Amino acid sequence: MLDAVKPETKVVAASDIQTDHEELNASISEFVGSNPEYYIRSFAKVHEATGWFPRTFNTAAALLGPIWSATRGIWGLFWSGLLLEILAWVQIGRGAWGELGGDMLRQAESQLARAEGFRQRAIEAAANGGDAARFEKLAENMTNAAERSQGLAAAAAAESTTILLTGLIFLILIRLWQGFFANNIYEHQYEDWRVRPAKTENGIKPRNAVLGVTLLVLVLPLTVIHFTLPTLIDSLGLFPQGAMDEFPADRSLYSSIATFLEAQIDAAASTWSGAFDSIVAAVRWVLDVLTTGLVGTPWPVVMLVIVVAAWRAAGPRVAIFVVAAMTYLALLGFWEVSMETVALVGAAVVICVLFGIPLGIWFGKSPRAYAFSEPILDLMQTLPAFVYLIPIIAFFGTGNPPGILATIIFGMPPVIRLTALGIRGVPENIKEAAEAFGANKRQLLKDVEIPLALPSIMAGVNQTILMCLSMVVIISLIGGGGLGKSILEALQYAAKGPGLLGGFAILFCAITIDRIVQGAFSGKK
Repeated sequence: MLDAVKPETKVVAASDIQTDHEELNASISEFVGSNPEYYIRSFAKVHEATGWFPRTFNTAAALLGPIWSATRGIWGLFWSGLLLEILAWVQIGRGAWGELGGDMLRQAESQLARAEGFRQRAIEAAANGGDAARFEKLAENMTNAAERSQGLAAAAAAESTTILLTGLIFLILIRLWQGFFANNIYEHQYEDWRVRPAKTENGIKPRNAVLGVTLLVLVLPLTVIHFTLPTLIDSLGLFPQGAMDEFPADRSLYSSIATFLEAQIDAAASTWSGAFDSIVAAVRWVLDVLTTGLVGTPWPVVMLVIVVAAWRAAGPRVAIFVVAAMTYLALLGFWEVSMETVALVGAAVVICVLFGIPLGIWFGKSPRAYAFSEPILDLMQTLPAFVYLIPIIAFFGTGNPPGILATIIFGMPPVIRLTALGIRGVPENIKEAAEAFGANKRQLLKDVEIPLALPSIMAGVNQTILMCLSMVVIISLIGGGGLGKSILEALQYAAKGPGLLGGFAILFCAITIDRIVQGAFSGKK
């Protein structure tokens, strides 16, 4: 009975393999659109290849270059091939029609003109009974310099054939590279198309061909002419003089917009001065509380409290490191400014956490609110700090409180994002189980969502602390104190030693805070 079954099993397996093979061929045919037999064979060879060198050669890709890549929608290969071919054509242009040594020839003409001027002055000096020898010597020196420039120009022009051949060889190598690797790259695109057919281009698209040819015509000739015949574009008069080297910007437009923005900022600062003063007062109150606790309290008490907190939160090894770090700060005279720095960072972090965690919870529960806020968070985190220091100064003045406000803008996005991520990551089945046991929305948030999201929330708090510390030097530019002021003074006077010592002080403060916070919420001691 078993012998009777085996042949039938083999027949079924062979038919399944044949069916899979036909389906694969049909899939490749659908993907490539034209010339499917060639690509079916080529993709099979790509799969069978074991070494790094391709086993197929695409003649169309080698002959058409970037145009073939654009027609097939392989835009990565298109741009890399186009950039490489621009380099090759620039070399070909320099060797074939480029003005090799043109700069040196123009320099030689200028030198000969100056030499002729010196000769005329020598003739005039001789006629007036003056010292003609000096001008004759200058004319001779300038003539010799012109001859050297002409020699350099001739040597550069003699290299035209070598440069031309180098460009041609480079172009041939680029086309060969495209021909050998085109099928491998196209096969990878086919694999992506099978996984994501809606997001991966397939077949030959006329619009891609038109776009590729348009880009090639606009980019390649203009770039090659610019590097090989730099004076041709200006001589044709199609564009303003020097337009290819520098964009013809309108300085009056810049001045009018800058004047308008300055007027609007001044008006807003005057209109809302009371609100801005209230914000500065609230920030100053938080800062004063922390400064009193860290700077006003005797240093042995502060050091003891920090060491005990490190021991309880992160264990004895971190506590030993904290002792060593604070000893460094104290012995080198950084204790007071370090505590002032910690107070500045602490005030910023407290405000970031007070506002950031509730906002993160709201954004985690409301996709619409998060979608609205995401561009704002991106702007807060990516805009250079020096840019928003200007409106900070205009609205809030200078000193520590405005510096804290600038720090808040930069440091708040991580705690908001990671809190929202943690809230969104709470499993739905756990929330449904809590609701089934009668938990209301407040209990669900307090007893289920926040505890489960706490690791992500604390990661956000930790990132916020470190980002606020990175602003220490920046806020010193607007009158902030602490270690940032020491670093700024070292930069102003190029004091390398004090600058390094202050930098290490900031580093030790950052590591101390990071280790204590991580140890407190990781459970590892």
